[in-house]
Amino acid sequence: MSAAPIELPRWADTALVPLVSVAAALLVAGLVVLGIGESPLEATALLLKGSLGSLEGLGFTLYYATNFVFTGLAVAVAFHAGLFNIGGEGQATVAGIFAALACLWLAPLPGVLLVPLAILAAAAGGAVWAFVPGYLQATRGSHVVITTIMFNFIAATLIVYLLVEVIGKPGSMQPETAEFARHATLTPMHQLLAPLGLKLPTTPLNSAFLLALAALVAVWLLIYRSRLGYAIRTVGANPRAAAYAGISPARITMVAMALSGALAGGLAVNEVMGVQHRLVLDFTAGYGFVGIAVALMGRGHPIGIGLAALLFGALYQGGAELSFDKPTITRDMVVVIGGVIILFAGALDGLFRRLVAGALRLGHGG
Repeated sequence: MSAAPIELPRWADTALVPLVSVAAALLVAGLVVLGIGESPLEATALLLKGSLGSLEGLGFTLYYATNFVFTGLAVAVAFHAGLFNIGGEGQATVAGIFAALACLWLAPLPGVLLVPLAILAAAAGGAVWAFVPGYLQATRGSHVVITTIMFNFIAATLIVYLLVEVIGKPGSMQPETAEFARHATLTPMHQLLAPLGLKLPTTPLNSAFLLALAALVAVWLLIYRSRLGYAIRTVGANPRAAAYAGISPARITMVAMALSGALAGGLAVNEVMGVQHRLVLDFTAGYGFVGIAVALMGRGHPIGIGLAALLFGALYQGGAELSFDKPTITRDMVVVIGGVIILFAGALDGLFRRLVAGALRLGHGG
């Protein structure tokens, strides 16, 4: 007989289990650092100092976290519908193409119109690229995992063709578009807060961070406070029961995938409109795949996703500073640390749930 599911209070499932898994992962990472002759405590201090110990480091950390919020939410919305969308990279790539075309073609418009239209174009591009796999699963039975992988490769090929043959900057040997008009870009955070008397160092952090915060709230309202969110969670829990209740699993599959792709488009908004100010190759830089870990660690809840995104943002920024101060601890080792965290948050989730459940029973004298 299979083991009964482990029941935990919601606060423990959302916060305590991920916290224990992260602590265990960091302990294992500390042993790896110790094995190469470095001090784990010193390495941890350098990582925290590099990511959170200065306004500049915090700016970079929040910039990375912005990308992870969007990709984590994209994966989470699909998770709630019982879908595993691993096509965030491709969806963000197509979103970047749509955003770039809007910024280039609509340049005569004032910024107050151009920027929102470009953001909507990015969301539409991501939604379309995710809708097709959702449609194929809902109507043809094609598994969304396979189709989203395929669409990642198609998107990667498409952007190369467009940048080289169609929309590339004339006379440039680099596969990139011309730089966008100044009014077609997002405002850097240090400029946005300057009128308030706050002097921040120059970092890639921009107003897309505010969009990411708004997305966290919007997804919470959607999933937990709306009829559509209830339908999404019902289909994810039991498609047959949902169909019996009058909910169409096929329709919800397509809608959830489209919403997931639109959220992945936020990565393109941050990178293309907020940082690069033009469309370049490989701007997604693996953020879409890290979003899977962020969604797993955050238990699919917006609050958890925000905290997990901050953690991975700190790892990215702090890891860069750590490898600079300690050359023996390379960026590859930081990637290994992230991989251990993903392993513990995903594959070993059941182990930590049992440990937390046992600790809570002991605490209550059970």
